[in-house]
Amino acid sequence: MRTMVLVPTYDEVENVERIVRAVREAVPAASVLVIDDASPDGTAEVAEAVGEELGQVDVLRRAGKDGLGNAYRAGFAHAIALGFDVLVTLDADSSHDPAVIPELLARIEEGADLVAGSRYVPGGSTPNWPLHRQVLSRYGNRYTCWVLGLALSDATSGFRAYRASVLEAIGYDTTRANGYAFMTELAFRIASAGGTVAEVPIVFRDRVRGTSKMSGQIIVESMLRVTWWGLREAVRPGARRARAARS
Repeated sequence: MRTMVLVPTYDEVENVERIVRAVREAVPAASVLVIDDASPDGTAEVAEAVGEELGQVDVLRRAGKDGLGNAYRAGFAHAIALGFDVLVTLDADSSHDPAVIPELLARIEEGADLVAGSRYVPGGSTPNWPLHRQVLSRYGNRYTCWVLGLALSDATSGFRAYRASVLEAIGYDTTRANGYAFMTELAFRIASAGGTVAEVPIVFRDRVRGTSKMSGQIIVESMLRVTWWGLREAVRPGARRARAARS
């Protein structure tokens, strides 16, 4: 399988070289795509310099900061146009350990269409998170998966592997969410289309360099969209029943 690892960035000059090298070490045969939203701190330039040294590293420069969902939609289009079979997504800040990528790819080879790195299956964890953050994340995910009927424990995880043909089949380019709800929207579409979803445990570690891009607006968008999708499904006769039968 031809694999491309997608890394969205905005002001990640302190992290981008480290994550690109770690990805190359974990999956030497994979290509890397850094999707940069016009970072003013020089992130794209550093990524290009590392790419010249390592090879198989592209930098997709976008016109401005336009949201995670839009960055990934652009990255997916780029990778699919180049004929890659599997697309892996992860954060640039080293919260996601690239050493787990081979396990994600192994599950794709076994037949999964989407494999999510989960904080909430046995073996997964969020060390050093304060209690309020653990409660918000864990129960937010429980609500999301219950409302949408998803056979996942971590619907918002950004550390994932996708079968490219399935992303095309579900119309990834017509998705609308732009924050971490984008991850939920993709999982929901794949499961609703009868795709196979799986999870592997991950240890999610907070960034130690740079500034988090998470905001209250992103959380609100996620909850509103999830609730709307759930209500919409509830009025479609047989939709939840059919999805449950497939799972």
